[in-house]
Amino acid sequence: MDATDRAILRALQRNGRAPNAVIADQVNLSESACSRRLRELERQGVLTGYTALVDPKAVGLGLTVFLTITLTSQAETALAEFEAAVAAVDAVMECYLMTGEADYMMRVVVADVAAFEALHSTRLTQLPRVDRITSSVAIRTAVRRAGLPV
Repeated sequence: MDATDRAILRALQRNGRAPNAVIADQVNLSESACSRRLRELERQGVLTGYTALVDPKAVGLGLTVFLTITLTSQAETALAEFEAAVAAVDAVMECYLMTGEADYMMRVVVADVAAFEALHSTRLTQLPRVDRITSSVAIRTAVRRAGLPV
């Protein structure tokens, strides 16, 4: 990946709906060269998809909760079983296998505390191999970035 590829990525992160002609102009390429580079970035898996950013509050998901989860076992089968089950929970926006005291950290979005209580009791505590869940409610978002510093 060279400086031009990084410039293309920055342009897309600023405006993912920008037409190829606009991106090409921003990075000083012809439209055909820009299009070829975009296809190559997609083929290489650098660009993994295109999506719209939605304001959670605008769609009734105003509460963000961060969870640390400790499993009963750290065996590979236990991790795989947990990860497969957690992937099916729509409210889970991110889930990371961690080092340290807890096995996983995740971010969930829900409407309010009552919705989180329902999610916690009906879905999260029912996930396989869960031993302990600790939650922290976000008061407000101080920094939120969708783009990577390429």
